[in-house]
Amino acid sequence: MESNPFAVLSLIVAPAILTNASSLLIMSTSNRLARSVDRAREISKQLEETKDFSGTEPQRRLRELAAAEQRALLLLRSLRSFYVALGAFASAAFISLLGAVLAPVDGVRLVIVLEVAGVATGLVAVSAIIYGSILLMHETRIAVRVVSQRVANVRERVDSLLSGARIGDHHL
Repeated sequence: MESNPFAVLSLIVAPAILTNASSLLIMSTSNRLARSVDRAREISKQLEETKDFSGTEPQRRLRELAAAEQRALLLLRSLRSFYVALGAFASAAFISLLGAVLAPVDGVRLVIVLEVAGVATGLVAVSAIIYGSILLMHETRIAVRVVSQRVANVRERVDSLLSGARIGDHHL
């Protein structure tokens, strides 16, 4: 490490940049969670006002509410994972800085311990980012599925109305 003066700098800067990336993921995931919770509240309110659950509309809303709950739970798990990543990246940066400061003062043992701790903490952080990202992909898939189902329902209704209008035109 002494032959490359940039090695210590990269050990400190890389976790710092990844800490910033984790913070951005936390902000965007928090926003997605808030929107998901708002959507669940809206659907819940509609369902609370419903008297008859036998129709297709209340059944659709119940499915959407279940999907909103599933999305919120995935987003919460993802958010937790990103918080772990943020803490781990910050710890890795601090451990690396501590190792760089103590390397000239102390012997090899402490430096090796700090290097192992820094790498282990970095691996935890990267794993948490990957896990959180996978959860976000699952959540996105659910959101797109709900939108696709809504579009299919609207198309079906429009086609039904248009075919009814055509049949009425032919009777004249």
